[in-house]
Amino acid sequence: MANSDEIRWQQRLENFGKALAQLETACAKDEYSDLERAGLVQMFEFTMELAWNTLKDLLFYEGFETKTPRDAIRKAFETEYLTEDEAEILLDALIKRNVLSHTYDEKTAQEAERLVKHVFAPVFRVLYDRLQRKRQA
Repeated sequence: MANSDEIRWQQRLENFGKALAQLETACAKDEYSDLERAGLVQMFEFTMELAWNTLKDLLFYEGFETKTPRDAIRKAFETEYLTEDEAEILLDALIKRNVLSHTYDEKTAQEAERLVKHVFAPVFRVLYDRLQRKRQA
């Protein structure tokens, strides 16, 4: 593939890392106001978007065509960028992202907070670190 494709996935990885750092900062809080919780959910949405787009760009660089977030996550599992558990968690995160962008109530927001902090953010960190190692190899 072209050098521009390599640069693209690496730039996307940098943006993924920046969003992840902000998400992890937001996750460090013990309690949230409604506005802060909404910000946490928004950072999760940004990070999810960058995670799957980073995978899509890396896979394209490696010769695989993916069009949707689901395709990118599944192909990332097939190419061993994700374990089966990580792929399942990211597929669940994708569903939750879609639900959260159309629904807002207190119970849903609290469940989203728990999932983002204890399930999704840790998987984003593992994925980011794995892709960073690939970039440096």
